[in-house]
Amino acid sequence: MTNRIISVFFLSFMALSSMVFFLIALIIWLVTVCFDTRLRILHYFTCFWASIYTWMMPAWRVSIEGKRHIGEKTYVVVSNHQSLLDILVAFRIFFPFKWVSKAEIFRIPFVGWNMTLNRYIKLVRGNKKSVRKMLDDCTTALAGGSSVYLFPEGTRSKNGAVKPFKPGAFILAHNSKLPILPIAITGTQEALPKNSLNFHGRHLITVRILEEIPYAAFQGLNPEETAVMVRERISEAMEH
Repeated sequence: MTNRIISVFFLSFMALSSMVFFLIALIIWLVTVCFDTRLRILHYFTCFWASIYTWMMPAWRVSIEGKRHIGEKTYVVVSNHQSLLDILVAFRIFFPFKWVSKAEIFRIPFVGWNMTLNRYIKLVRGNKKSVRKMLDDCTTALAGGSSVYLFPEGTRSKNGAVKPFKPGAFILAHNSKLPILPIAITGTQEALPKNSLNFHGRHLITVRILEEIPYAAFQGLNPEETAVMVRERISEAMEH
């Protein structure tokens, strides 16, 4: 019963605070859009907005490791996907990127509207036309100097095991000849399992940023082989 009360309080706070934070985001967008073409300022505010929800939950102890591996570069960022919490904790990196997210999220009031303001990238899963547009939008973002962040599993893992990676992210990395930045996330599946919005007690959540994989390290592979290599690196990092 206590866990249910905590969950209701947390979700209610998120819903109510999102109205206020969206208004601030809208003001930031109006003031900065003319000169901040990559919307970095708005994205950093969005990182702050998302981080508030994990900061206010002391039972979720979030550790960010390996931030030194992020350089002043444009990356194709990929990570495993265990939980809805992955999105909140990834924002704790405070690193500019464009999310690739399923189109339904963009329809959520305030949160989804802010994603549109940020020019994050929509994807309708299973729709080939949408996949092509997503790849085109990612290519445009990368060419403009914005990193893109994808979950190549395509959907959340039910048991925490890393599912096979789809090739889209790695097609982007090959075509753009840009480095891949792998990220391993652990602990979110236990804190907020798939198909649950209940509070599940205290958990340590780790976001481990691995060393970048330069284009030279995978240029001799095809996208599918690159996907296997990166998945193995992330899986290994999750075991430590």
